[in-house]
Amino acid sequence: MYKNLYRKEHLLFREAFKCFLAKEIIPFYDQWEKEGIIPKEVWKKMGQNGYLCPWVEKEYGGAGLGLEYSFIITEEMAYAGVYGLMAGLHSDIVAPYIHTFGDKAQKKKWLPGCISGDIILAVAMTEPDAGSDLSSIRTTAKRDGDSYIINGEKVFISNGILANLIVVACKAEIESRSPYKDISLICVEDGSPGFSRGRNLEKTGERGKGFYYMMEKLQQERLVSAIMSQASAEAAFDMALDYCKQRKGLKQAEIPIDANGIAEMATDIEIGRTFVNSLINDHINGEDIIKKVSMAKWWTSDMANRIISQCMELYGDYGYLEDYKVGRFFRDARAHPIYAGTNEIMKRIIGRKLGI
Repeated sequence: MYKNLYRKEHLLFREAFKCFLAKEIIPFYDQWEKEGIIPKEVWKKMGQNGYLCPWVEKEYGGAGLGLEYSFIITEEMAYAGVYGLMAGLHSDIVAPYIHTFGDKAQKKKWLPGCISGDIILAVAMTEPDAGSDLSSIRTTAKRDGDSYIINGEKVFISNGILANLIVVACKAEIESRSPYKDISLICVEDGSPGFSRGRNLEKTGERGKGFYYMMEKLQQERLVSAIMSQASAEAAFDMALDYCKQRKGLKQAEIPIDANGIAEMATDIEIGRTFVNSLINDHINGEDIIKKVSMAKWWTSDMANRIISQCMELYGDYGYLEDYKVGRFFRDARAHPIYAGTNEIMKRIIGRKLGI
């Protein structure tokens, strides 16, 4: 662990959350995956135990803890391979938009439900013809009295089937010459007139300031993504290492164990952990980590895919069986280089920060 990042109280919280996962999530997760949806009751159990938005102030029903508690939850869920329960997206990516940019009334209206699990959050950015380039979105919002009429279509919305409060990125028709200044973020509640959902896809504030709000919060989103990738690589490696140790004494013909390859994987993982923990520390201390977190997001997601693929190979044919969790990690890691901004976009950001 990075020096001084986690103290005794953090370790106790981590152990408590691991027990919660072992009792309430892991035994049922395979069935939820087959059904393609997480029961809403699970979100309420998360909330009842203080595992949703633990950083929100007590004024709004939160525990007022540091962000590191949220990052511990993200890590442990990644270690367990329970990606379908998108608590990190809810707590650490979408809720901060409301907390930072919402007015007092909005925060009092929505944050307590976000903490209890009665409200499930999602963010709708991606469109059929607009992905990482947010300036090209076509969804529009036109003022109509005290409300907005929104026209458009969004895709690939994590938590979208369950969410009952969605932060929607749209063009607010303020007639700016900049494609960035036209974007606003509007909170849409389930049940709003004209609101409808598509099918459950199977997958391997102020007007005009939405783009800048997203840029501010994407720093944390990419840190959460890097934490998930790092923890996934660590979990897959630990499983594969244990498997190799079990095989070591077997006499029957086995796939040779590449000790040098294992040493290289262990080194990459150690480098990644040091980098990610340093960024957690810097982010909690309020430092600007846009360049470094862009580096971490692409590097850890690339590393996780490489490491997990190598781990599968250590299992031989067994790695492709559902009985071995490494196969699930391999499948889920394929999305890491795509979400929270593609790795190609991360490299462009780094290039701009370097002045090229």
